[in-house]
Amino acid sequence: MKKIKLFAVAFAGLLAVSCSTPKDVVYFQDLSYGQTVQAEKVLDIRVKPEDKLSIIVNTQDPSLSSLFNLIQTSSRIQSTTSATSKVGETGASGSGQISYYTVNPQGDINFPVLGEIHIAGMTRYEVAEYIRGRLMEEDLVKDPIVTVEFANTGITVLGEVSSPGRYEFNKDRMTILDAIAMAGDLTLNGRREDLLVLRPDGTGKQQAYFINLTDTHNVYSSPVFYLQQDDVVYVAPNKKKIRETTPNGNSPFTPSFWISLGSIALTISTLVISLTK
Repeated sequence: MKKIKLFAVAFAGLLAVSCSTPKDVVYFQDLSYGQTVQAEKVLDIRVKPEDKLSIIVNTQDPSLSSLFNLIQTSSRIQSTTSATSKVGETGASGSGQISYYTVNPQGDINFPVLGEIHIAGMTRYEVAEYIRGRLMEEDLVKDPIVTVEFANTGITVLGEVSSPGRYEFNKDRMTILDAIAMAGDLTLNGRREDLLVLRPDGTGKQQAYFINLTDTHNVYSSPVFYLQQDDVVYVAPNKKKIRETTPNGNSPFTPSFWISLGSIALTISTLVISLTK
C-alpha cells in the first residue's frame, strides 16, 4: 500500500507539470507599473542603394518648378506619413503614374540641372535640405520648397504571425513592435524569446539579430528595435508547434496521456502487489 501511495504522489506531480502554464507567452515580463523605458538609439529610415524616392521642388514660378520635377510627379498630391499598407495598396491620388528617382549602387541619383548627387545614408529631411541648399547656393531658385518621400520602405514578416507577408510603410521610423502589430501579432505557437531580424548590410549579405520579447531591456536596447527598409522579421515556431509535425508528437505532453499511463501503471502495481501477498 505504501508503494501505491508513493506512486500516486509521483503521478500527481507529473500531471501538474504537464498542465503548468507556459511562462514564455507574455511580452515584457520584467516591466513593472510606472516604469519608464526608452530605446537607446533612435534610427530613422535612411537612403540606401536601390531605394526609390519622390522628390518635388515647388517655387513661386510653376514654369521654374517644372525644370526640377519629373513630369509625372509635378501634380502629385502629398500623402500622410503615418499610414501603413500591404504591397499593392497606394496612398497617392490621381492616375498613379508616378516617376521616382532610383538610387544607384554608389548611393547617387541624377537630379535635373544639379546632375549627380550623393544621398546615401541621409534621411528624407536631410535629402530635402541638401537639394534646397544646392539650388539656392547655385542661384537657381531663390526660396524653393523641397519635399522628399520614400516609395519602397517595406519589410517582410514571416513565420508564426497571424498575417505573414511583405508590408510597405511611409513612416520615418518603424519599430519591431509596429511590425508585429502590422502582421497581426504572434500566434501562441510563436517563440517570443528569440525573434530573428535579418538586415541587409549593403554588400549582398544579411546580418542576423535576435530579440527576446519577454525582456523589456533586451527589446529596447536592440540595434534592430528600429527597423530599416528590406529588413526581414522571422518568428520561429515553439517546441509544441514543431512536435505537431510528427504523428502523436504532443501526446506525452497532454493530461490525457499521463492519466492513461497512470491508470495502466496503477493497475499493474495493484496486480503485482496482489500476486506477491
